[in-house]
Amino acid sequence: MLERSGSGEPSGASPSRGSGRSARKRLALITLLAGCAWAGWALGQRSAPASGSAQRQLQVKVQSEVSQLQGRLGRGAATALDRQRLLSLLLGLGRQAEAIVLLEQMADQEPGRWSLRLLLADLRRNAHDRSGAERELRQILNQEPGQIEALQRMALLQLEQGRGSDARSQLQGLLAKAQTPTLQPQALAIGLLLADLMQRQGDLPAAAQLNQQLSDQFPRDARPWLALALVRQRQGDGQASQRALVEARSRLGGQGAQRLDAVTVGWGLADLRGPSGVPARSSGAGAAAN
Repeated sequence: MLERSGSGEPSGASPSRGSGRSARKRLALITLLAGCAWAGWALGQRSAPASGSAQRQLQVKVQSEVSQLQGRLGRGAATALDRQRLLSLLLGLGRQAEAIVLLEQMADQEPGRWSLRLLLADLRRNAHDRSGAERELRQILNQEPGQIEALQRMALLQLEQGRGSDARSQLQGLLAKAQTPTLQPQALAIGLLLADLMQRQGDLPAAAQLNQQLSDQFPRDARPWLALALVRQRQGDGQASQRALVEARSRLGGQGAQRLDAVTVGWGLADLRGPSGVPARSSGAGAAAN
């Protein structure tokens, strides 16, 4: 799945409001079961502003802490926790340029910590420095070509720059390597990302075919069925979409199935349970693929 913190639609396209909603729904459903979160860094959340003097006191306190931390950093006395705290405060204050400089230092000091480089790529993209963001991602992919979070961001960047064909070729090559001579676990994540890219490009038949292939290769995983359901819905085939969702539900535990039911209600589909509350019976892989 293409990531998507602050993501936009690919350049060169004229997405409708409906396609935007579909993209958001696609992310909500597949992320529901992805089982992995973005790196443990957040882009600073601001709490509800206090009023009057309380707000001013808080601002003074935060600015003072930033100055103290920057002083320690300048003297070479800052600890790893100091740097992380300073980064969080700078992001929360919206001082993105300073945050980028600090994060560059942190990423250089810990080159194997992908989360730092990923966040740096996000900050550069948010600052409209797409070439800089791509440079950061390539540093990761040069060391770890299959790093899925970097691949997600790279595909998004390439789409935004009208280079979707480059992203597609790269992912197809990686998927082929992960499938031959023997099927490897990372083929699932790469394949889902490629199928999502195909869908964003409007190649729905190719996306459906790839998701069906992944469901055959990874029969116990619900994610290919979820992705297929979204493609079928976009194709206007509500019955096939419903069947794919039933297949996905059958592969989930109780809590996951309940969460899926809640999401599908918001998605505008019928509940996956029959009138008695018993899950609807799967109609089989072939039916869902048709």
